[in-house]
Amino acid sequence: MPIPTEPIGSIPRPRALINAMGKLINGRLSRERMNALYTEAVQDTIQRFEQTGSSVITDGEQTKPSFATYPLHGANNLASDGVVIPFKDGHTRQLPRLTSGPFSYQTHAESYLEAARKLTQLPLKQAVISASALSLIYPQDGLKDYPQDAFLNDLVAEAEADIRGCLDSGAHNVQIDFTEGRLSVKLDPSKNLLRTFIDLNNRVLD
Repeated sequence: MPIPTEPIGSIPRPRALINAMGKLINGRLSRERMNALYTEAVQDTIQRFEQTGSSVITDGEQTKPSFATYPLHGANNLASDGVVIPFKDGHTRQLPRLTSGPFSYQTHAESYLEAARKLTQLPLKQAVISASALSLIYPQDGLKDYPQDAFLNDLVAEAEADIRGCLDSGAHNVQIDFTEGRLSVKLDPSKNLLRTFIDLNNRVLD
């Protein structure tokens, strides 16, 4: 009996694309060449997905700066010393820290969907980051003139707009990446933080 499936999460980037991203950061590659390499990677990912026979595909998140922080890319009110996320294999990633309000997305996921739509006729799903993950950028000691409640209201509105924008642009469905469940239990074994995360995501869904 066939089991309906669809891809979920990121697809590993080609080594050439990873190297090019490093060159772009160091100023050794033009934005035009980088954009061309992004298109090639997305096209290759989509073609490979099409060959699997899957009825719903994705762009593999090839062009996102990060699956978790793509909405923040280019923001000028962030510092680099935010929450550190440990992974089981020993490596860590560090989120940025919000330095002032108001909070707003710099990039919405529908832009990735619209780029992928030009390369396939198959239904496309789009991954978006959860509001709870982005809530971790708010500093623990708060921000003067921008209380946490105001930040969360702005965050919920932006997360909703991110989802609606994808649906309005023709996404077959939208996948909310909620990867910080285990992290929340590490940070708070009482699981109160986990409950807070779930409540926040439910605000978006409501």
